[in-house]
Amino acid sequence: MAIGILVMHWDERVGVEIIGKYPKEIELDEKTLMQLYSQHEFTGEPGMVSIMAGSTNLASYYTGPESSVYVIMVLSTTEDGDAYEDGLAETSRQILSNIDSETLEAVLPSLYQRLSVYPTLNEEQLLAMIYSDGPKRMILKRLQQESAIPKSELAIWLKDAIKDSFIDIESIIASLVKSTIIKIASVKGLATDVAFLNEDIMILRRPPVHLFLDPSEHHLPKALKDSYKNQVRTFFKNYKPTESDNLEIINKVILDPQCYEVLKLLREAMVTKNDIEKLRKKGVEDIDDTLKSLWDSKMIAVFQDESGTEYYCLITDFYASLYYPRYNLDTIRKQYISKSQNPKALLKALDIMREEYISMIKIRKISAKTK
Repeated sequence: MAIGILVMHWDERVGVEIIGKYPKEIELDEKTLMQLYSQHEFTGEPGMVSIMAGSTNLASYYTGPESSVYVIMVLSTTEDGDAYEDGLAETSRQILSNIDSETLEAVLPSLYQRLSVYPTLNEEQLLAMIYSDGPKRMILKRLQQESAIPKSELAIWLKDAIKDSFIDIESIIASLVKSTIIKIASVKGLATDVAFLNEDIMILRRPPVHLFLDPSEHHLPKALKDSYKNQVRTFFKNYKPTESDNLEIINKVILDPQCYEVLKLLREAMVTKNDIEKLRKKGVEDIDDTLKSLWDSKMIAVFQDESGTEYYCLITDFYASLYYPRYNLDTIRKQYISKSQNPKALLKALDIMREEYISMIKIRKISAKTK
């Protein structure tokens, strides 16, 4: 399990400085901190190292010589530090954006809580985390428009677009490759590898269909059935997916451990406050604040029966999934006609699309046979 987080800065005159930590009582001795510094100094590049230190395991992420900040996750000996690498890279960017001592102190607890559950995130949460990451979302948007981009060009463009932020381009690309959203391949005649769009992410709200079809079966009193259905219909009558709405749900609900536990319960049934109180055993400590986040995000409604009992109901659910980008065929065709892309890169993009399609069909056939 995760024990805590420290933010260290290396100063050539002073040496090691601890500029933030959570919880406050967590400590690492100077010998251990110097060992981490030496490990990172050996490579000189941004990235993560993992070492054992007594009864703890340390996963440390170095942001590079320009900022010289080290974000250190303190773990139990049973934890695999490597499982936190992608999460540490994203957390490091947010820490550098809040490096002012007062701001860092305010945001560090929530960053730690989010990072501590990173290895246990399911596919929905991992895709949501990718989408919420600004640089990754920028790369995805550009690939949606261009289908293929030389890796070296991608690195220069991204660093130029986000001048005031720390960017570890290798870590970002590795994460997108690992999630199968992009593929990196060589193209004959090009000096650099090329990033290709392999799959796209679909993020949007959707109705809680099984709850809507039979509210009574999911513990809502029959007298409240029509009111619930009307609420769902009213919301989706005017709903249009937007990036800002998606990010609000992701940050307030999907990547908040307490909110997500409540969401999982609400996906199964309409529940009372007493039902939600039982989630305290699963770490949901602030029930009222969690319900407020769901309410503010327009994900729930509250209905009251004749006896005054309140029922908390999901009126909109969240959907995140990878899908095959058929539209990319039109993008490739237009680029070929306009000669705006290297024709060999476009042929490689088509090969990658064909491979992904064949793989997708095989998986469907296997799934159908299993069923």
